[in-house]
Amino acid sequence: MIIYPAIDLKDGKPVRLTKGDFGTTEQVAEDALATARAFERAGAEFLHMVDLDGALAGAPVNDAIIKSIVNDTCLQVQAGGGIRTEETVAGYLNDVGVSRVILGSVALREPDFAKAMIKKYGERVAIGIDAKAGKVSGSGWLDDSDTDYIELAKAMCAAGAKVIIYTDIGRDGMLSGPDLEGLKALNEAVPVAVIASGGVTNLEDVKALTALGLAGAICGKSIYRGTLSLEEALAAART
Repeated sequence: MIIYPAIDLKDGKPVRLTKGDFGTTEQVAEDALATARAFERAGAEFLHMVDLDGALAGAPVNDAIIKSIVNDTCLQVQAGGGIRTEETVAGYLNDVGVSRVILGSVALREPDFAKAMIKKYGERVAIGIDAKAGKVSGSGWLDDSDTDYIELAKAMCAAGAKVIIYTDIGRDGMLSGPDLEGLKALNEAVPVAVIASGGVTNLEDVKALTALGLAGAICGKSIYRGTLSLEEALAAART
């Protein structure tokens, strides 16, 4: 299983939210590039980044910071937040140089567009599914829907998606443990790579996710708060 340490950007700074609530924004580091370099020194090879300002604006805001990390580290970066046009997809993949873009809100609201991007860019497009009580939310988690998270995942996989990133919004930033039941159900429902996000707190959570046979786990607040050692998480995920 791949461990993805996370950097979420708000006003150019690394932050963490609680349950996706922008009113809970907490700056967790001074500089994104320095943080990414620290993750790399710890042994990480991959990085998960979200442009929170971009998610609200519907277009990239912090892409220059993401590009600096791509250029100045050896990390493979997957990035999301405000990616809603093909121009933005191509810009991130070709100009910013990320390894993979994440389509979230647009997969919910404009599924035909998401399917077209999957067809054109293949495995370099991941589908981010953020859910509250099993129902998908979009627009920076401000826009709820009646769409079941597994049904959306199945639809995207039928269109050729190879990577699904599932976030349980109710657990995100809570350090309360991941949604193992929901992740197990999703992993059994779709024949593609599933990456877990939200609630990872400690080494036991990493081991539990590894035991489910997931492709990856995104770890954010737990690393910044020190409840999870990135080095230990990387070692556990390799077993």
